[in-house]
Amino acid sequence: MVPFSWYDGSMSDGNVMRQQLEKAGKEVLKAARNELYIDMRFMGSALGSLGHEMDLTTTTIGTDAVDIRFNPSYVLRTFTEEPGKLNRTYVHMLLHCIFMHMYTSSKYKDERLFDICADIVVESILDGMDYQCIYRVSSDYRDRWYALLEKELKVLTVEKLYKYFGEDSPLDIFELEKLEREFKLDDHGFWMRLQDVPDDTKRDNKDDEKEKPPIDEDMDTPQGKPDEPQNEKKREKYINPRRLQKIKNREKDWDKEAKRIQTEIETIGKNAGDRLGKLEWILKFQNIKRRDYKEFLRRFMILREEGGIDPDSFDYGMYSFGLEHYGDMPLIEENEFREVKKVQELVIVIDTSASCKDDLVQRFLDETAVILLGKENFFQKIKIHLIQCDDQVQRDDLIRSVDDMKRYSKGIHVEGGYGTDFRPAFNYVEELRNRHKFENLKGLIYFTDGYGTYPEKPTSYDTAFVFPQDEDYEDENVPDWALKLYI
Repeated sequence: MVPFSWYDGSMSDGNVMRQQLEKAGKEVLKAARNELYIDMRFMGSALGSLGHEMDLTTTTIGTDAVDIRFNPSYVLRTFTEEPGKLNRTYVHMLLHCIFMHMYTSSKYKDERLFDICADIVVESILDGMDYQCIYRVSSDYRDRWYALLEKELKVLTVEKLYKYFGEDSPLDIFELEKLEREFKLDDHGFWMRLQDVPDDTKRDNKDDEKEKPPIDEDMDTPQGKPDEPQNEKKREKYINPRRLQKIKNREKDWDKEAKRIQTEIETIGKNAGDRLGKLEWILKFQNIKRRDYKEFLRRFMILREEGGIDPDSFDYGMYSFGLEHYGDMPLIEENEFREVKKVQELVIVIDTSASCKDDLVQRFLDETAVILLGKENFFQKIKIHLIQCDDQVQRDDLIRSVDDMKRYSKGIHVEGGYGTDFRPAFNYVEELRNRHKFENLKGLIYFTDGYGTYPEKPTSYDTAFVFPQDEDYEDENVPDWALKLYI
């Protein structure tokens, strides 16, 4: 327990009072952190990653990914009246850092909508955890929203929520305010979307002091009642360039921390993992990176000659002829053939089963068109089998040239809509190989949601199953010999 015996309201020296309030606030936050250390050991490294700094530009508490910045009046009052809420707010801010919400917020036009989406995601994770130190009774209003969102979106992420509230089911101002009262715990005013002041040298200590409200105006004693977080007025906050750089440097650290926590959760066992609710799943979703197809297609490339002027080489015969007949005047003629590494043979399979919705199949088709139209990846004469398969092979289109690519990408007819079995597509490809339809097949790309039966026997060529990152998918049963990509 933090001692308050030295806190004397009769103190007249504002600086002394300020120092004592800062000390008390830091001791309270350390006490909360120690309690969380004991109960949530997997969070140990993350808990130690944030310092504590008093900041009177906020009436509550927030973080910039480097420090927890707090108003001591709010921290002391919350610790006295609702210590569990302070613990929960601490972990709430940690999750913002782990999911790097403060680094991605600047990409979204509607800041207020982004803020509530980030808070809903974090609170949904906390409500799914089974830890007494952060427990709160969930309201009926909150539970109704969770049921609706999980039905519509499957996995709650900021990106999907922002699209849902911004396009699919827009919020009116009254509902937005209700959501803020329900889910908001911290001040997001310290996040990376803040604009830098161009010339830091023109600011002096007096200017900085002017930005801080007088201590007797925006701070009360622990018995006072400042505004609740949801009623807090958002202020423009200044970040000096040195601190801004420090915040940017921490982004990689939080990315590593997210991966570390995911790994630790995966190793602590199912029983302990059950206490973490959906944290493991959302972390796994967060840590998935989109794979560049150009990078992936390099695995399937072969080296061979292709027609075309090569500006990086020349005909040595003509060069020697010029030196021999014209003295110091070599003749330079570029070669009309060049050695390049490109894809010559490839198989692309699209899952057209009933579990893949129409819009998902369309995404697979769009991604396929992107691959096909990247003509810099393919030789002029190619052999690409584009197979549609549900529980059997429904269609096989053979593409032999760039012109075929263009025609195919303009209109793709979809066939299928039954069960899902990946094995028929692989059996069909093996039949083609046995009939010598391929010269040197390097790889197969399978677009799917993952709900189906995988082949057991490894292929002699590279195989990649490609999943929709922001849709419902199942990738747990992918064989070890196959690659997993996400779009």
